[in-house]
Amino acid sequence: MKKLFISLIMLVSVQVIGKTAEPYPLEYWALRNVISNVEISPDGKHVALMKIPTKDGDPIIEVYPTSNLNEEPYRVNSDPMEITQFFWVSNDVIGMRLRQKVRDRIEGFNQGVYEYLLASVDIRRNKMQKYDQLGAEMENVLPGKKNRIIFSYLPGGGDSRLNRAFRPRTYYELNLKTGAKKLLMRGKLDMGQVEFDANGKPWLARGFDIGKGELIWYERLTNQSKWTEFYRQDEDSFETFRVEGFDVDKPHLLFVNAHNGHDKAGLWEYDLKVGAYGELIYRREDVDVSGTRYHTNSWEQADRVTGVVYAADNVKVEYFDEVEMATQRQLEQVVPNAHYVRINSRSRDGSSMTIYNVGPRDPGTYYLLHGGRLTKLGSRQPLLEAEKLADVRYIKYKARDGRTIPAYLTVPKGKPPFPAIVMPHGGPFVSELALYDEWAQMLANNGYLVLQPQYRGSRGLGLDHYQSAFIDGGQGGKKMQDDKDDGMLYLVEQGWADPDRLAIFGWSYGGYAALVAASRDEQIYQCAIAGAAVSDNQMQVNYYRTRLRGASKIEQLSMWDDSLSPIEAVEDVNIPILLVHGDVDQRVPPEHAEKYRKALMELNKPFEYVELDGADHFSNTLFYHHQKTLYESMIGYLAEDCGPDGL
Repeated sequence: MKKLFISLIMLVSVQVIGKTAEPYPLEYWALRNVISNVEISPDGKHVALMKIPTKDGDPIIEVYPTSNLNEEPYRVNSDPMEITQFFWVSNDVIGMRLRQKVRDRIEGFNQGVYEYLLASVDIRRNKMQKYDQLGAEMENVLPGKKNRIIFSYLPGGGDSRLNRAFRPRTYYELNLKTGAKKLLMRGKLDMGQVEFDANGKPWLARGFDIGKGELIWYERLTNQSKWTEFYRQDEDSFETFRVEGFDVDKPHLLFVNAHNGHDKAGLWEYDLKVGAYGELIYRREDVDVSGTRYHTNSWEQADRVTGVVYAADNVKVEYFDEVEMATQRQLEQVVPNAHYVRINSRSRDGSSMTIYNVGPRDPGTYYLLHGGRLTKLGSRQPLLEAEKLADVRYIKYKARDGRTIPAYLTVPKGKPPFPAIVMPHGGPFVSELALYDEWAQMLANNGYLVLQPQYRGSRGLGLDHYQSAFIDGGQGGKKMQDDKDDGMLYLVEQGWADPDRLAIFGWSYGGYAALVAASRDEQIYQCAIAGAAVSDNQMQVNYYRTRLRGASKIEQLSMWDDSLSPIEAVEDVNIPILLVHGDVDQRVPPEHAEKYRKALMELNKPFEYVELDGADHFSNTLFYHHQKTLYESMIGYLAEDCGPDGL
């Protein structure tokens, strides 16, 4: 394997911008993450990072000795494949996940143009290996087994409705030194999703009882010689039951994220000896518990749960472990622009670590703590200065029917009222947290106030808020749309937004919402920008209608069957539209854009269309040239073609 020397041209040839009101060149925002995935080796002697060294380049891995960060690094690339992730497996071996574009067109819904492989590199022996199992997913780096990991994949014949719905996987242990693999478990419907501990022992599994329509959970903590069923849940239930870990000191106690009859999900004990919930560990009245925090030393304490996590204005942790809490609080005091600070890797002896911070004024910065000294390793976006980024506020407002809608508000420099853009998230049934949102920051840098509403249907805010989007019929284009409009009207009322300069921009479901907005009778927007938009509800849901069961069937069919469909309302379009779509979008195939454009042309409605050549639906398939085209199209359209005089 050749070592490559490629200078980081963005860092050495940048013209530094002073503190002016001028926005950054859009090329700055278009860059993919310059540095990411920074991790320290188990012995603390090396730190590795993934770097994209040129604006059009592919990621490489650089490995530095922690004793001398100025030393020429060891470099790894995987040409013609692209490195998407890496992880230390031992002091000398790094595992990697690779992808390669293998076809020019998609092969149907959720069948993209990339194939994926696992690989490894031994930095001491300068040897790289690729492993031949396509679609392999890394499940567990085994701290107790040197140079070994557990990976899984979906076996052939995955066209079955039940296989796709419950995704039974097959599991192997792989020796990254020799390439030898050992079958651990072959996935099957009644036991298809397995968790392994730090030593590779299976301890949790989930399956499905097709006759009764129930999800089943099994454990091997109380009796390691066999699987024992301990919980069942009807497939029609919307309540969460998710095992987050186990108490390493009392292994019969599980940590479970569950509603357990409440609106907000909390963290509970579940006692395997009695087969019932135990103590409520933590629950809130405003948001769901989102998960647990594991010990930062994943080599020595991989299975130890140290805290419970929730998110509102920021990610917050209630710690069980006082040492972990004290370490976290100290780091928050010394990291610049500290917002969401996290130890993302640690040496086996605990003395050295890498730290990551991200927030409205930090696109993501990595630090190394070694030998008692904190050193900045680099930023995801080194051209963006903290003082030129925008503040983000967490607000709440009332929708017209009285429902409270939380939202994130990204505020540009200057004095209000601002031209404003509502930017609904995709999904729609997901959680969103605006730690650092590139689209919102790019728009704010160009003078726009950006609202990201957590409209009904958004997860993380309790069952009622989630189910209100579909439980009495799909509310897409109805109450879900009112939530977005009401947020903008609230900003106008509060003096934040100019009522004559409002627009909507969204991607995926957000793009659908933008198309719906363009046809509303009570029009408040001057234009709509719809990216990767669902234009035909029935065409979209028919891609997967026959694969749905249980609660997901109720959710999806109610949402798309009962909601407004943009293609049926083209005649009512009353504002200009910018359509953007990737030509290999596997999640919302390009036929949506083609069908909607044809209808717009037939009715002589004002629109522009931008196609992103080679772009899929997801952000990790948007390369520099895609993002540059997207941002230039958006900013130009907003300035010149959004309404009579531009926004």
